[in-house]
Amino acid sequence: MLHHVEINVSDLKRSREFWEWFLTGLGYVIFQEWEQGFSFKFGPTYLVFVQTEERFLDTAYHRKATGLNHLAFHAKSPAQVNEMAAALKQKGISVLYEDKYPYAGGPEHYAVFFEDPDRIKVELACSV
Repeated sequence: MLHHVEINVSDLKRSREFWEWFLTGLGYVIFQEWEQGFSFKFGPTYLVFVQTEERFLDTAYHRKATGLNHLAFHAKSPAQVNEMAAALKQKGISVLYEDKYPYAGGPEHYAVFFEDPDRIKVELACSV
């Protein structure tokens, strides 16, 4: 079982707004808060978000480079995926692969894909 994932972010406030909205909608709760970071927990697993140090801000994240490609979260149902897709559009957050939605991951993989403020790809998916 995964214990935790720590993600450095370029703008802590902007990332907090994005991730708090998304994660609390999936049942995560705030776990830790400190001046340079915060975390959300669901069961025994938690996600940590930390402000990138100033000296490392000049290198932008890209999911095609070595390292993390994306984070995928379980949806309870296709309806939850649809609700999230609608909420993303309402918030002005672009849905990736919109022309293939909701089957961009294949015919039995019902999902919505989008990006966080640092362009980390996020997926909310369920099997159908």
